[in-house]
This record gives sequence, structure tokens and C-alpha cells, in this order.
Amino acid sequence: VQLQASGGGLVQAGESLRLSCAAPGRTLLSNTMAWFRQAPGKEREFVAAVAHSGGEYYADSVAGRFTISRDNSKNTLYLQMNSLKPEDTAVYYCAGSPRIYTRRSSYYQSPSYASWGQGTQVTVSS
Repeated sequence: VQLQASGGGLVQAGESLRLSCAAPGRTLLSNTMAWFRQAPGKEREFVAAVAHSGGEYYADSVAGRFTISRDNSKNTLYLQMNSLKPEDTAVYYCAGSPRIYTRRSSYYQSPSYASWGQGTQVTVSS
């Protein structure tokens, strides 16, 4: 499934952004979906995931500030990012898997996801 991420930009610390991830012509309803991010010189890291059941999973660093959601009628995944910090600066990637996972740890691992978007840059200035 080809995914298209958008919504990144340059904001100041404390501001908000909403990222979107679309799968044109395909449904996200049956997929496990997630957001990852990669900062310069660092490994790609898990940000948030939403399970087929609707369960949500967050990295400790973003819990309470970010919210993952999806609009099945629009085949779109979102990441609402509030109270942004300079350390949130990264390229954000959406990812999807046709699998339904029973192990919590599976949601946090990038190899669990077969489809990836091209990434959208988020830059937070202090």
C-alpha cells in the first residue's frame, strides 16, 4: 500500500501541528497504522500506533501531547501534535501493516510494518 504523509512544517516550541497520512484508493480500516520519526544522526523511533481494535500506543516521550487517530471514511491517518518541543524535530513517517498484532511490543517495532510513506519534515524552533 502506497502511503502519503503531509502536514509537516516549521513551528515554535509550544505550538501544534497535525500530520496526515493518506492511502489513496485503499482502506486503512483493516490495517495497523503507526507514526515513526527520525532525527538527524539518530535511529528511526516509534511515535504512536493505532490498532485494528482502536487501541492506541504511544512512546513515553510524546504521551499526553500527541494523539493518533484515523478517519476511515477518508482513508486517512492523523497525528495531532500539541505542545511541540525542539526535540520533536525530525522527519515523520507513517507506516501500515495488514496484520493484527496481539503482542504489545509488535506495535513499537518498525519491522512490523510493510508499508511506509515518504516522510514529512517537522521542525520545532526554541
